[in-house]
Amino acid sequence: MPTKPCSVYGKTKLKGEKNLLKACPNAIILRTAWLYSPFGNNFVKTMIKLGSERDSLNVIFDQVGTPTYAEDLADAILKIMNQTIDTQHDKAGIYHFSNEGVCSWYDFTLKIHEIAGIKTCKVNPIETKDYPTKAARPHYSVLNKTKIKQAFNITIPHWETSLIKCIKELSNL
Repeated sequence: MPTKPCSVYGKTKLKGEKNLLKACPNAIILRTAWLYSPFGNNFVKTMIKLGSERDSLNVIFDQVGTPTYAEDLADAILKIMNQTIDTQHDKAGIYHFSNEGVCSWYDFTLKIHEIAGIKTCKVNPIETKDYPTKAARPHYSVLNKTKIKQAFNITIPHWETSLIKCIKELSNL
């Protein structure tokens, strides 16, 4: 599938991937998106914090993708390493990994608040044009995971299942 990066960030990532494959033809590159975990700064933790502090939030509804739970990505990396580290493999290339399913940032926020038990914050859907950022972002960034699932026999959890795990972990910290 042809790539069409829409920002300097995306263009430099693509250039880096091409340079890596040129320098190391056996490399396995994983692309991911919307990464979150119980640790560090990320969208899930921000929405929980803001949802607990504010009466309302405006969240973009016209950008669609799939959240990625860092633990699921780490599990996939370990499975790939175990299958390729001590063998000559023919699986070099670029693969996509994110959780299964599709949602907008708005849908994601609603589910975060539901699971976290946040009931007093109204989440308002807004268009990308009403939330200007320096970097252009694609309206559709769902990653096709067929290649990684077939090449490495990986089962990928749905984003909602993984979000429940993450929020449960957050509440235990």
